[in-house]
This record gives sequence, C-alpha cells and structure tokens, in this order.
Amino acid sequence: MQVKDQWVGLADTTAGGPDVASDRAAGGRLSFLSASRIAVAAGLGAPLVLTAALVPFRASFPNTDAALALVLVVVVVAAAGYRAGGYLAALSAAAWFDFFLTRPYERFSITRAADVGTTVLLLVIGFAVTEIAVWGHRQRATASRRSGYLAGINDAARAAAVSDSPGSLTDQVAVRLVPLLGLRSCEFQYGRAGLGQPGRIERDGTVTVAGTAWDVARFGLPAAAGTELLVESGDRLRGRFLMQPAPDARPTREQLLVAVAFAEQVALAMS
Repeated sequence: MQVKDQWVGLADTTAGGPDVASDRAAGGRLSFLSASRIAVAAGLGAPLVLTAALVPFRASFPNTDAALALVLVVVVVAAAGYRAGGYLAALSAAAWFDFFLTRPYERFSITRAADVGTTVLLLVIGFAVTEIAVWGHRQRATASRRSGYLAGINDAARAAAVSDSPGSLTDQVAVRLVPLLGLRSCEFQYGRAGLGQPGRIERDGTVTVAGTAWDVARFGLPAAAGTELLVESGDRLRGRFLMQPAPDARPTREQLLVAVAFAEQVALAMS
C-alpha cells in the first residue's frame, strides 16, 4: 500500500509495538551505563597515570607545564559529556598534581602559593570544561531529536496526501505515538470524544483533565481513564486516539505538540 511505503522510514524504530520499543530503550540505558562507567574510570585513572609518568622528570620542568597536560586530560574525559566523569577527572588531576608534582612530594600538602593557585585553577577549569561539554551534548541531542520530529511530521504529511485509506493512516500514527509519548497502547476510535472522562491533549500541547490543567512533568500523562487526542477538521469531530500511558511516561511539551501535529495530518486525510 502507498501509505505503508510512505511510513517505512518513520515506523522502523517502532516496528513490533511497545515491547520492542521498551527493549531498545533498555539497550540504550545499558549503553549509557557502560559509557558512563568508562568515563568515570577514565576520570579517576587518567590523571593518576599521567602524573605518575611525570614523576621522574618533575625536577626538570615547571609544574605549570604538567598542569597544562592535566588540563588536556580533563578536557578529553569531559568531552564525552558525562558530568561525573569530568568532575572526577578534575578532582583526580588536582589531587595527584598536589601529591606527585608539588613540594613536599608524595604528600597531600602544598607549601607554595603558586602551586595552590595552579591546583585551584585545575579544579575550576575542569569543572567549567565539563559543564560546557555537557551543555554541548544536550544541544546536539535536542537538535537531533527535533530533526527526527520534523522528519516524522513530513512523512505523515506525505502519507496523508497520497492515502486513500484513512484507517491505515490512523494505524500508522497510533504506532508512532507509542514511543513518542511513552505509551503502553494507543488506538483510534471513530466519532468519540470524552467518553470515560480521560485526560486530553489540547492543541497547544497542554494536558487537561475535566477542563483543569494537568502537570505532566510531575504526574505523567493521566492514566486512570487514559488520555485522548482528538482528531478534528474544522468544527467536525472525526475521532480520537485513546492512549494508555506507561507509568513512567513524562512527555515534554515539544513531544505533545508533535503528537498534535500527527493528529492534524490525520484530520487532513479524513477531510
């Protein structure tokens, strides 16, 4: 079918429904944990290895040069974007710089004011670089996520334009809404709205329950009677997507607005 072909690129990450999406999310969490552990290990170990390697030469060069080398190590660790790893690298660099490269050697004490200043700078620069790296990773992740949302909306628009079967389109959108909003299930019901008094996703991306604003960030999507997303063209009700959210679902306003955009494409196809 034409609709199916239009949605191959959009639905490939959700094929198989919520169970597959959950498995992939679990895999993503495992990858995150593994990467964060590597970052923590590098943060603790890399400065120690470098300062220990510099011990035989510590009398032949200014320890400020060693501090610059340690800053580079902190930057490399922090570049991974894990705050814990970057902070530990900064603390480890400062501690081992003090222990191995400042007088008195092999003691956690500093006698020269210049060395105190260098150690403090190591900490400050390390923390600052870590925060900049974390911010950069978040910005890239946000840009990538928004690009995916736009691609999904464009695919929905193309599917709506060529579709001669609104039912196929609603099925595809229901599949797409499951991972987007963190749902256990989603189905389209023709000609229904408000039945069972579920929560409702409004056109501006807010959520209400019985006309009262609902705090999604705090409570998640309403689960008692589900959450509905209406499909309307003009003043005519076409139906609703009735969703059962997962207990830990906390969709952002941006994700809710993407869901509204999908519903609008379905309404366009039905009109």
